[in-house]
Amino acid sequence: MAKPKKTALMTAVDILARRETCEAKLIEKLKIKGFDSEEIEGAVAKLKEMNYLNDKAAARRQFEYLYEESKSSVREIVLKLMRRGFTKEDIDLCLPEDREARENRELSAALKSLKIKYKQSADPAKMKAYLYRHGFSVSVCAQAVNEFLGEE
Repeated sequence: MAKPKKTALMTAVDILARRETCEAKLIEKLKIKGFDSEEIEGAVAKLKEMNYLNDKAAARRQFEYLYEESKSSVREIVLKLMRRGFTKEDIDLCLPEDREARENRELSAALKSLKIKYKQSADPAKMKAYLYRHGFSVSVCAQAVNEFLGEE
């Protein structure tokens, strides 16, 4: 007995069950699977109505997770989310407003990154370049390297 063909809505729910994604990426995945635009629009509308698809909330959850749990800079997190299909406006709403707390977090993330990647005998210029390539500001790079080398 042949399996019944899945609808766009069923396929979208399967996709969202595996990984939370934004509307644009979901539409792209459904088009790749061969669904027509009308069926995709209906599925997306139903998912929004049921609150299974909310780009602002998804961007916030993913930003908060990456911000709290990773060694990435805020710039790197923003780029990661943009690659996942979220809009700049949705991501900007997630950025913490407390500048001092954000700078402290950037410094601790840079230090965490250095501890994972380098030994204390490493070249400071290479460490600074590594951090800069990963989106940290010049001042955070210098401060993190100085603190890292000062630890014994």
